[in-house]
Amino acid sequence: MNDYARRIAEELDVRVSQTAAAIELLDQDNTLPFIARYRKEATGGLDEEQLRQLSARLDQLRALDERRQTIMASIEEQGQMTPELLQKLLAAETRTELEDLYQPYKPKRRTRAGIAREKGLEGLAELILEQARTEQSLQELAAPFLSEEVSTVEEAWAGARDIVAEVVSDHPEVRGGVRERALRWGLLGCQKSDKAEDPREVYNLYYDFEHKVDRLRPHQVLAINRGESEGVLRVGLELAEYDWKAVIDAHFRPQEGSPLAGQLALAIEDGAQRLLLPAIERDVRRLLTEQAMAHAIEVFAQNLRGLLSQPPLAGYKVLGIDPGYRTGCKVAVVSPTGKVLDTVTMYPHPPQREWERSLEILADLVRRHRVKLVAIGNGTASRETEQLVAELIERFKRVRYLLVSEAGASVYSASPLARAELPDMDVSMRGAVSIARRVLDPLAELVKIDPRSIGVGMYQHDVEQKQLQEALGGVVESVVNQVGVDLNTASPALLTYVSGIGPKLAKRIVAHRNRHGPFRRRQDLLEVSGLGPKTFEQAAGFLRIREGENPLDGSAIHPESYSAAEALLDLADAAMDMAPERRQAALDRLRQVISPQELAAELGVGLPTLQDILEQLVRPGRDPREDLPPPVLRSDVLSMDDLEPGLRLKGTVRNVVDFGAFVDIGVKQDGLLHRSQWPQGRRPEVGEVIEVEILNVDPDRGRIGLGWAGLT
Repeated sequence: MNDYARRIAEELDVRVSQTAAAIELLDQDNTLPFIARYRKEATGGLDEEQLRQLSARLDQLRALDERRQTIMASIEEQGQMTPELLQKLLAAETRTELEDLYQPYKPKRRTRAGIAREKGLEGLAELILEQARTEQSLQELAAPFLSEEVSTVEEAWAGARDIVAEVVSDHPEVRGGVRERALRWGLLGCQKSDKAEDPREVYNLYYDFEHKVDRLRPHQVLAINRGESEGVLRVGLELAEYDWKAVIDAHFRPQEGSPLAGQLALAIEDGAQRLLLPAIERDVRRLLTEQAMAHAIEVFAQNLRGLLSQPPLAGYKVLGIDPGYRTGCKVAVVSPTGKVLDTVTMYPHPPQREWERSLEILADLVRRHRVKLVAIGNGTASRETEQLVAELIERFKRVRYLLVSEAGASVYSASPLARAELPDMDVSMRGAVSIARRVLDPLAELVKIDPRSIGVGMYQHDVEQKQLQEALGGVVESVVNQVGVDLNTASPALLTYVSGIGPKLAKRIVAHRNRHGPFRRRQDLLEVSGLGPKTFEQAAGFLRIREGENPLDGSAIHPESYSAAEALLDLADAAMDMAPERRQAALDRLRQVISPQELAAELGVGLPTLQDILEQLVRPGRDPREDLPPPVLRSDVLSMDDLEPGLRLKGTVRNVVDFGAFVDIGVKQDGLLHRSQWPQGRRPEVGEVIEVEILNVDPDRGRIGLGWAGLT
């Protein structure tokens, strides 16, 4: 573990003691959110992102060592291990280095070189590799190797060259050197293939494309891969001959004056073209793909974090509309707690065109349920439905509306969870309920959907799905635990992501709540079947009980620190039932007369824990999303005709990709905030409300160019 701690500490630029403590805590089955929040003293305050990087690197290093042991055992079994090779294997720091060293010893399918060895030609191959100076002719040198299986001199030399070609191709330093040059100076080229049509010219940028490998952007790599897999593109890697020959010559140079120089030159050319360069091309393409996938997953994860962190709009009755043409618009009204109050289907759009009738339906729902907020799904017919809602608002001036991403709503609607929550409701109507609930609490609703279906990424179907799922699951877990979860109202989907719980325990917690009523104390969790002390330790601090027996149960203070929190209140002559302002004033007075260090020592806690307790005593259970700007609520509809350069608007970031961010500014088409318009070091986040300036409008192509005017 110490070696791992040292290496990771160097990479993360933190102290070895911090990484060693974090590794020990991880090995004791503590979750990342728990370690980040409640073990700051041990880790020196490593944040959750650092801990995730540490955990991922630890897994990589352990997998590398596991592979190292497998390779060493294989070579030992073959009787090929030498002290020098062992030293190189132990010193290898990457999987690629290990595999290069293993390549000559890796069991292979029956190759031309293998067949030549079976015919007894290895000794002749060794003569080629030695480049001996001799007076003997090629015929004389080959004569001892002729047999029933090798009947001619040329057959003998051809077999020997096959062996040499494989030796050259498998040489670790040759492979490593050629790969390094290919990654630096190689050219990746694409041409249009005749195998498949591209009617929409999706890949027209790559019909005649050539780019240096080290300059390729991740989205280009993934687009090229997809075009190749669909048969539209032919892709190849080109490396100049002098680049690969220079590397080989450093290890296998034909010697002038040796009658075997020509044989070595032929073997090198054959080995390079038939074995080495194709293998290097596969390696480079694989490395490019891995890097591009890692980038795409990172972008998806960042976007998902922004989406899940959007502030809730508490206290509203929401009318949700899932727009549609032929099958109509599904409408659902939900209470501030998400309870379904009413549902109806209306048909304002073609082919029925019941515009006035639909207006009356909406007006009746608004009047009867006193609705002040309308949420419109942003899919098919959304902008036409927006026009309908704009007319409604002319009658009800207090009503506002907003567009809501409906990505994943159909996935949720048909899921077992939706059937359990809304058993008597039509599948299509469940989408409208989901859209309405997303406004009240985006996090609580979106956790019900597979993160891969939420649609805030790019090329998500082209990346390794297990890695994507793990990364996105980590984001959901992180956000859920940062926000905290109300134990008495949370769905099983939300509880699943609480530190230490998981799907099975989440269902048991809800079943226990349904049988025995609301939890009154955090400690009551231990009565849930299968939930033991370790799980309680991991989960308790992230679960909230509002208006329970102990006010501290509604805070992020961990039960293990209750005694310290209560002692702190006693020292400050304060209490949890005080008004927050009075409690804060009492705590402030205490901090004026005793230093944080002395206070922490008296309470028996570390400084980070003391700081967390003080924050929670002032604002128990604070939702970090409350500090973000609320969504943009609109009362009128803009069209592209209303836009002109210089106009400033508030917009909501809908998606962020490599080349820019798409921003909803209230017209039919999202505007593009190109990355060249981003302030230096500033990346917009999905769900963020920003002020933008119209730079240009192209109505014919439906394109809007935006500049970043500032944050709201």
